[in-house]
Amino acid sequence: MEKIKLTIAGGYYNISTDDDLEYVASLADELDKKISSLVESNGRISVTQAAVLTALEYADQYKKSERDCENLRTQIQAYLEDAARSRTDAELAKREVASLTKEIEALKKTK
Repeated sequence: MEKIKLTIAGGYYNISTDDDLEYVASLADELDKKISSLVESNGRISVTQAAVLTALEYADQYKKSERDCENLRTQIQAYLEDAARSRTDAELAKREVASLTKEIEALKKTK
């Protein structure tokens, strides 16, 4: 576990993490920019309010991403089931072709 010192909206935070330090720093940078942008664009909003609004935005994005991932999992599962049915159908068709080929050969021999 490594430690990193971050600055977000004028506050200093010492974080211990197993994640890549550059990654954590980039998250803090993004968060700092979003909060600062909200505060600058609306003079009546406090840093705390901006942080809550930013957290709300991230929570919304997270929930929507989870929903999208679940939809993708459902689609993938349906595709896998379709592929399995198609393999089974193809195998049955091959057997039918083989059976009909034998039948044709037998009919040719009887003529």
